[in-house]
Amino acid sequence: MSGGARSRAEMSPDVLVVGAGPTGLALALHAHAHGAGVRIVDRRVEPRPSRALVLHPRTLEQLRPLGLVDVLRRRALDDPQALVHLGSRSVRVRLADLGVGDGPLGHPWMIRQQDVEDVLADALHGRGVPVDRGTALEDLEIGREGAHALLRGPRGEERLATPWVVGCDGVDSTVRRLAGIPVVSRAYRQEVLLADVDLSADLEAGVAHVAAASRGLLFVFALGERAPWRVLATRGATAAGRDGPPDRDELQRLVDASGLGVRVDRVAWSDRLRLARRLAGHYRHGPVLLAGDAAHSHSPAAAQGMNLGLQDAAALGWRLALAGSARRPAVLVDSYEEERRPVARASIALTDLVFWAESSPTDVAGLLRGVVAPLAAPLAPALLRRPALTAPALRLLAGLWVNHRHSAVSRDDLPRHRGLRPGDRVPDVTVVADDGPVRLHDLTARPGLHVLLARNAAAVPPSTVGPGVRVHRLWDRPGTTAVAVRPDGYLGYRGTDPARLRAWLEDMGALAGAPASNGRRS
Repeated sequence: MSGGARSRAEMSPDVLVVGAGPTGLALALHAHAHGAGVRIVDRRVEPRPSRALVLHPRTLEQLRPLGLVDVLRRRALDDPQALVHLGSRSVRVRLADLGVGDGPLGHPWMIRQQDVEDVLADALHGRGVPVDRGTALEDLEIGREGAHALLRGPRGEERLATPWVVGCDGVDSTVRRLAGIPVVSRAYRQEVLLADVDLSADLEAGVAHVAAASRGLLFVFALGERAPWRVLATRGATAAGRDGPPDRDELQRLVDASGLGVRVDRVAWSDRLRLARRLAGHYRHGPVLLAGDAAHSHSPAAAQGMNLGLQDAAALGWRLALAGSARRPAVLVDSYEEERRPVARASIALTDLVFWAESSPTDVAGLLRGVVAPLAAPLAPALLRRPALTAPALRLLAGLWVNHRHSAVSRDDLPRHRGLRPGDRVPDVTVVADDGPVRLHDLTARPGLHVLLARNAAAVPPSTVGPGVRVHRLWDRPGTTAVAVRPDGYLGYRGTDPARLRAWLEDMGALAGAPASNGRRS
């Protein structure tokens, strides 16, 4: 490190987040909401055009305790529809009708990545955590008790000591490189074209238009940032020499091949993405961790990238905030990789399959897109009206399939009992609490851990819980079971013994500070 760097002790945070995309911003919010001091930096000064346009139900559920869902809703298409053009036929799909989730956030929203970033950044600013833009991580010294970072920004150089550094700085992560974490990478044969354009078209603005052709899929949304319409095309790689951003003529040829019958009048911005699938060899090296694209990346198929990063943030933020108080901090922090890396592997496999179907240049994929799909179009409306057929696939895309039953922090003292198990996502069902009927996700929509007591469960002694633990008695749930819900919405503990519940809470670092309320009926 440079010997001339300035030391500023007041800026030494509990968590240094490098990268202020959706993952980094959300991670900073989750860590701050659970009591951590946070610093977030990003070398970029200006935003770049959005790459992602969808928030899935599981992501929305995990943003809810931060109080952001209503703000995001105002910027989103929260009842999105798609018009799928298959040859001469068009099939309308309303995502809310497809039977994905079990509550009001049970279907995807369409929203630009930049809008998500703006909402998250505004929330951080309102909590007194500004984003230091134009500030880059230059060097990193890793020790057993933390890390020393060298930052360079508008105010010059500064050294920073911190217990935790999280790399949320994208596919070419500086944090990953400085920490010496290996990554396995393989390039895709296909490519993605993006553009913000003016169109001469009679296209309905409030829906996503999807057109299948033999060479790939074309998506057209009225969600452009530098022009009214965003065009996204997936296809096999172009011939040699076609490496720059697509121009109007190339985009027009893609539109013509799709059969949409529209004219590209002006290209305000465009980009050609040559993609690769990547997975970090591990997510942690001492005090350094990875999240989002720094840990894993893949094609944009199935709208997984931004959502996986936001779910990483929800899984890691509370862990880092509570690790200092945890009885076994290494177990708590290491369980982040134990849980999230298998999800990334599965998502890479899923997106590979979907990307192949969307854009593979092989004859089989082209036949499916260009011939089979149009021929099957008359059956589509009837099939889409059957949630039993659509729900499993959409739950897979939405992230509602994930469970962490085998995690080191999932503890089950009632292994022979049926029902919800530690590691399972807690569903959004109606329950009866002290104030009457309420949706369970409404009851737990605050940061922290939530203990749910069945009607006849033993009361939790006040000395057992800290300020980050809230206790609720569910009067419509018979029995003596107590369960604990983690901050990211997964069940963490199930049992009947308050002492064993206390031990689990100690492992989670939740017992520091003064006691909280016990959730008794008044």
